Amino acid sequence: MNIKETFAGKTLVITGGTGSFGSTVLKHFLTTDISEIRIFSRDEKKQDWMRHTLQAQNPEHASKVKFFIGDVRNIDSVRDALYGANYIFHAAALKEVPSCEFFPMEAVKTNILGTDNVITAAVENKVERVVFLSTDKAAYPINSMGMTKAVGEKIVQARAQTAFDRAGTVLSCTRYGNVMCSRGSVIPLFIDQIKRGAPITITDPNMTRFLMNLDEAVDLVAFAFEHAEPGDLFIQKADASTIGDLAKGVMKVFGETETKIIGTRHGEKLYETLMTREEKLRATDMGNYFRIAPDGRSLNYDKFYVEGDVLTESDEAYTSHNTNLLDVDGVVKKIMTTDYVKEELEGRPHIVEA
Repeated sequence: MNIKETFAGKTLVITGGTGSFGSTVLKHFLTTDISEIRIFSRDEKKQDWMRHTLQAQNPEHASKVKFFIGDVRNIDSVRDALYGANYIFHAAALKEVPSCEFFPMEAVKTNILGTDNVITAAVENKVERVVFLSTDKAAYPINSMGMTKAVGEKIVQARAQTAFDRAGTVLSCTRYGNVMCSRGSVIPLFIDQIKRGAPITITDPNMTRFLMNLDEAVDLVAFAFEHAEPGDLFIQKADASTIGDLAKGVMKVFGETETKIIGTRHGEKLYETLMTREEKLRATDMGNYFRIAPDGRSLNYDKFYVEGDVLTESDEAYTSHNTNLLDVDGVVKKIMTTDYVKEELEGRPHIVEA
């Protein structure tokens, strides 16, 4: 399957589409033979900014992009945006950990109820494929953001077979680590602190995080779109670094400054998990990605616990501590793949969102 050919003549909806993920999808698909890309979000200011940017930079293709004001919390606005759509990339979410810690019900409304609304509207409109974007914080979650995204994943898996049976809609998930330079990520903060001559604030220099750029995030979603069966979860094999080395890498690019250890924030882990031990039991290695099939058991547990085989846990989860850890030079090479860092070095404006 050539994915860009697959999108020819089709309509794609991106929820939360005014962010950097949506902007990167446009970069990949705008000049293809895709018929229409719908940007669905609740932020009219960002929609206006994106509209005028497209008109200025891609006037011959800008008419392909349509803008819909709405909120995934409101199923009626979702239904309007999905009418006649073929595919959906569901990126809308509340994703800043401290904000979700203080306002967990807001995270519930967007990350859980909003996900369910997108599924309901997609089935009603007989959308062909829906890819939901999740996060490493959904694996062994300890904070409200991760917990709500984990439930969102469970909703996708629980409704996947019924959605396919009723409407032919294929629901799948992607789970990825930190998208560098997205909303709430630390690299823009470090750069701003260096430019102001302020100390870089480091939570814990030994804390590790996966590092992924936006093109990789879009590639993961495209891979899931291409290969998913109902309820599948896809994970990219990803590099990671310590926060201490990440700070050193940013300083190597933008200049030295002092560092200040401030301690971990609300709801933060020492390391992140992309794939749990339990998921590893049913994961398939697909080269650069893992595919995790949904748990296909019914509520008739007797045939699994009385007649079936007993499965033991895998030895180890896939975490930012045991993946490929980049050194400072590796961090520099990685962050230089982001448009944000390139634009900062050139003094150009940019949008920071996810």
